[in-house]
Amino acid sequence: MKRFGFMVLSAALVFGAASARADGDAEAGKKTFAKCGICHAVEAGKNKIGPSLFGVVGRKSASIPDFAYSDAMKAANKTWDAATLNEWITNPKALVPGTKMIFAGLPSQTDRDNVIAYLSTLK
Repeated sequence: MKRFGFMVLSAALVFGAASARADGDAEAGKKTFAKCGICHAVEAGKNKIGPSLFGVVGRKSASIPDFAYSDAMKAANKTWDAATLNEWITNPKALVPGTKMIFAGLPSQTDRDNVIAYLSTLK
């Protein structure tokens, strides 16, 4: 019985930490996003080197009609939810080999969580 209680407590701690981490800090994410803002706008309909990230959370990949996506991104068929964005921001070329995006990724999970929290505010 003690072992079962320990397993339940361990699972609760792991899942609790994961859900807390996914929330992130949108204000901190806005600051970290400055690295992304070189290539991406946050205004609807404004593309730069990369597509606008306004409304990106929940959007299908390669879905902005007036942006020239790579063939790899067109074929990727992703939905930009928190988990997929986390993978993307970690290492874009690993998630979508052949992407035109040259960003190497954010190594810090906290930075990624914060950026995703910020992107979630862009609606």
